[in-house]
Amino acid sequence: MKKTMTAASVSGLLLLSASAMANVSSTVKVVSDYTFNGVSQTTNDPALQASLDYASDSGFYAGTWASNVDFGDTDETNTEWDAYLGKFYQLNEKWSLDTGIAYYTYHGDDVSSDYNYPEAYAKFGYNSSVGDTEFNFWYSWDYFGLDANHYIAMVAHTFEVAEGHNVRVSFDRSTSTDEMKWAWDGGKSYNHYRVAYMTSYKGFDFDIALEDTNMNLDNADTRVVFGVARTFSF
Repeated sequence: MKKTMTAASVSGLLLLSASAMANVSSTVKVVSDYTFNGVSQTTNDPALQASLDYASDSGFYAGTWASNVDFGDTDETNTEWDAYLGKFYQLNEKWSLDTGIAYYTYHGDDVSSDYNYPEAYAKFGYNSSVGDTEFNFWYSWDYFGLDANHYIAMVAHTFEVAEGHNVRVSFDRSTSTDEMKWAWDGGKSYNHYRVAYMTSYKGFDFDIALEDTNMNLDNADTRVVFGVARTFSF
């Protein structure tokens, strides 16, 4: 059966950076819209998200992340709950590598578990005098439980505009290698563009992002997304 992206969902993944690593931590975040690669997972509504993470001094980490979701009136799936396991490598003064595997699970409807799928990822980081650049790649061999190969490639750059104030610009492309099993708005791939401003105040992290895709879908059009988060270390 051919599955085309309309109000259906893709899932999100929280990746840890070296600076965020502590032995055990938890992050709670509220967002005005849970988007993943520019596609709303909550039919353009807010979401409450939380993670629990462990990271060792050697770079090994493991964690779990959850969010409410809404895939439309005909699907009662209401929760995404993910787990991930990986290793962070500081290759030299400039380059780093974050690689691992994640498993996405869905809950709330009789068919929700049919969406579960694994994903492997690799994230290269490059630090320079003009900011941090990322080259990220995600790959699944059973995307959304459909036995379809799917990958996402991203390039992003974060730079400081003033002390404590950062801007992140990113571009990513999601591609299905089997359009008969999964398609994006009738095609095999789509592009996503995002510009985000990030800052912190009194222990809270704030971000506001403008993002868009080249798909003609109500849940993937131009939007502004707000988020506020608080991280607790144990």
